[in-house]
Amino acid sequence: MSVVIVGGHDRMVTKYKEICKKHRCKAKVFTQMSANLDKQIGSPDLLVLFTNTVSHKMVKTAVEEAKRNNTEIIRCHTSSASALTEILRPYAMA
Repeated sequence: MSVVIVGGHDRMVTKYKEICKKHRCKAKVFTQMSANLDKQIGSPDLLVLFTNTVSHKMVKTAVEEAKRNNTEIIRCHTSSASALTEILRPYAMA
């Protein structure tokens, strides 16, 4: 399963990737807005938006790309490691 995480803290990128790996997911993490974010997102199975730490423009870009690829979107206000673990828990069971 592929996961794209938009938002969160720069210092947590490695931790986010470790958590995804434990849940047998490949992860891309974007904490900053890049010029070609829409092209970098690709077509993941799941898009996680950490809404507290991300700009409106970045959310809009990510959501538009996810809708175009019929990607499931999960929004979470908290960008903690435990929040990501809880988000991924149902997908690890499948």
